[in-house]
Amino acid sequence: MSKLFNLFLNENMKIYRRARTWMLVVLLVLTTIAFLVAQQYTVKPSQVASSDWRTNVQQQITNDQKMLDNLGTNTDRKPRLEARVKLNQYHLDHNIPPTDQTLWGNMLKASSLVMVVTVFTVIIAAESVAGEFSGGTIKMLLIRPTSRSKILLSKYLSTLVFSVLLFVILFISAFVVSGALQGFQDVGVPYVYASSDGILHESNIIQQAVSTYLYSSVQMIMIVTLAFMISTVFRSSSIAIALSLVTMFGGSSIAGFLAQYNWAKYYLFENTDLTQYLTGTPMIPGMTLGFSVTVLIVYFLVFNVLAWVVFKRRDVTA
Repeated sequence: MSKLFNLFLNENMKIYRRARTWMLVVLLVLTTIAFLVAQQYTVKPSQVASSDWRTNVQQQITNDQKMLDNLGTNTDRKPRLEARVKLNQYHLDHNIPPTDQTLWGNMLKASSLVMVVTVFTVIIAAESVAGEFSGGTIKMLLIRPTSRSKILLSKYLSTLVFSVLLFVILFISAFVVSGALQGFQDVGVPYVYASSDGILHESNIIQQAVSTYLYSSVQMIMIVTLAFMISTVFRSSSIAIALSLVTMFGGSSIAGFLAQYNWAKYYLFENTDLTQYLTGTPMIPGMTLGFSVTVLIVYFLVFNVLAWVVFKRRDVTA
């Protein structure tokens, strides 16, 4: 265990002594600030130029009612509009500001920046093993009286720890910036949402925000694990970065299209977005949180076992 811990410390030193690592941290904070400022000062079509949220919500109700009256035979949009009217009326009746006009609304929007954390961590994960081969330092590691399994595990754990660090920095910076923009007066307001059946639900907003971030991190872990596996198999950081990012963006893009097929529930990216279960709207009817977790565990094991088998059996030429 002490050898594994020493290897883990060594891998962390390799990551954090590089100026590029800290550049990624600073870039993440700047990206968070720019994203939230842009969100704050972008006027949405459904809102009016008023600082009073009640006026904005009432205007949206009026607009949606007009759309419902003119909808005609187009019934596809009707349930969504009716649910939004009911939700907005609930906010007015109970004097609860809409989430998107509070600190937590910005926090929930910033959860999409977990994708940026993923990209930055993929860069580190891609070089974790491939960089040792390209630099020739892998031979120095393998001549030590330590098993290859421990070497690979230390690299993987250090990569995950780096992703957690970026994840925490994102959450803290999003909270601070959102509070500076929106104020902290609505920090305890409840979160109200409408499920797919149109029923309104009220929950704790802090729990909702934390759950959203944690659920969003699942895709990050899966993509980072994929990048680590590709780095180990192909010994090329550029291939690992390219394939991982193409898989992440391309895989997520076609998930919505494949959702019409029942077999698609076994597709990785139909299961990585666990936030679909926070509001009771799974991408494919019949899917459950337990099912998605099971599918993700299978993919996770396949990625790690493949990396371990290749790394254990690979010869290192002099």
